[in-house]
Amino acid sequence: MEKNASILVVDDDKEIADLVEIYLVNDGYQVLKASDGEQCLQTLKEHPEVRMLILDIMMPGIDGLEVCREIRKTSNIPILILSAKAEDMDKIVGFGTGADDYLTKPFHPLELLARVKSQMKRYTTIQLGEEQQSAGKDEIEIQDLTINKAAHVVKKNGKEVALTPIEFDILYLLASNRDRVFSTDEIFEKVWNEKVYEVNNTVMVHIRRLREKIEDNSRSPKILKTVWGVGYKIEG
Repeated sequence: MEKNASILVVDDDKEIADLVEIYLVNDGYQVLKASDGEQCLQTLKEHPEVRMLILDIMMPGIDGLEVCREIRKTSNIPILILSAKAEDMDKIVGFGTGADDYLTKPFHPLELLARVKSQMKRYTTIQLGEEQQSAGKDEIEIQDLTINKAAHVVKKNGKEVALTPIEFDILYLLASNRDRVFSTDEIFEKVWNEKVYEVNNTVMVHIRRLREKIEDNSRSPKILKTVWGVGYKIEG
């Protein structure tokens, strides 16, 4: 964990925001808070040191989804949605706006902290990779895709594809292990750096979004393939 890293908690429910703050501060993080989307965006402008965002969806004015879209125009900062909306479609929409993770209320504090640490670790790795980027090195080419690990950039036919950090990590995992089939549990544990304790469709949602971005036809994928009953793979 980045020492004393700052996290912005955005929720119009003061009790929840205060509770999340207590958990994070006790775990060594610095916390800023905002009660709506507009205040969130303003706080991010005033505090470039913020390293992660914990974001509610249902807020007055600018909602959490619109905030997420706006942030993704300029930043790959980790975004964890913390919402009472627990339906699969809500999660799909949340990931579609650029969120990296989605946790439903009510939540267990240890799970929240585990998700935060995982996202922080990933973000630090991304930043380090960008700093160490060397011209054109560390690239993987698959059909019409070029995947640059150091720059954290994916191009399709020479045009950059906007992937979230999670989508990139899933793609890179499969692309760097061609022909190996990964189960959804394996993908979750390697990308999220967490053990799987219950069945969920988080990986499948991200796979669906990833296909929409890298495949010519997401309903008939040529790159990221399903091995029915087993998992997913990218062929060599």
